[in-house]
Amino acid sequence: MLGKISAILECSRVFSLPMTVMSWLVIFTYSAMYSGNILNGILALIGVCFAHLVTNILDDYFDYKNLIKQVGFNKREYLKNTQKTKCRYLIMGRISVQELLTIAGVYALIAISTGVYLFFKCGIGVVYFALAGAIITISYSFLSKIKLSEIAVAAAYGPALFGGVYYVMTKTYSKEVFLLSIPTMLVTVILLYTHTIMDYEFDKHEGKKTLANSFKTPAASLVILKWLTILAYASLPLLCIFDILDWQVFLVYLTIPLAVDLYKSMKEFAADPASIPPHKWYHFPMENLMGAPSFMIRIYQSRNLMIYFSIIFSLAIILGIV
Repeated sequence: MLGKISAILECSRVFSLPMTVMSWLVIFTYSAMYSGNILNGILALIGVCFAHLVTNILDDYFDYKNLIKQVGFNKREYLKNTQKTKCRYLIMGRISVQELLTIAGVYALIAISTGVYLFFKCGIGVVYFALAGAIITISYSFLSKIKLSEIAVAAAYGPALFGGVYYVMTKTYSKEVFLLSIPTMLVTVILLYTHTIMDYEFDKHEGKKTLANSFKTPAASLVILKWLTILAYASLPLLCIFDILDWQVFLVYLTIPLAVDLYKSMKEFAADPASIPPHKWYHFPMENLMGAPSFMIRIYQSRNLMIYFSIIFSLAIILGIV
């Protein structure tokens, strides 16, 4: 029983949920400060989280179907080389394809039920944002193969998430929340891009075209990571310029050392994929290295950057509006 639960958590990639929760926290805090409906905001979080888990499962499902169609696919050799989190549970038989689709169905049912409830509570706007999320969820696996995964994530964690949560909490639309979404949206894309850099060779071998492997080497692809980081922090003053937040937003600059640390860590990975970054106290939390410390420590570094960035950002919203 415990083994099956562990496999379900692995195939759902629950370790990636903080990217959704933390993005939600920013717009939830902003909406709550303007008398938004707290319960509706929490229900939106439940729906978005389960939609996120469905996306993870469908991404693995379609990757797995493509893998087994490849001529000369050898399960034993693949298990030697693949990242520990990539379709491994399917190839090892810990979960069957039917079980995987059943899990995805349960998650989708929860997400849809939440959306239906919010539709009756808040109005037609829920349908617009839900449709945007559904299109991204269904098409993400395809988009990730044609260098558009970063665009899909930016749309999902920017206008779709921020606009949707603000709408269900206030029953209004706001251009300001789209600007508010830019910093955390970019930090979320950094998390995804970090993953694709480390999957550079695997994706190339499987014929998957990503933004990272469009460069000649993993080291060359780091230029995108550098500019995403610069833009994330450079976008913060815009919130003051457009009078959305006050000077407190600059507290987020306290996370710059974490961003620099991640970039240095990825430079080491580009030079030697087997290198293991030193485990420092401010890297917490790092709950499960899944037997792949070189990969997972860097995933957790990028995820935790997003966590700390969003928490301080939310605090800045409270301080700036109170």
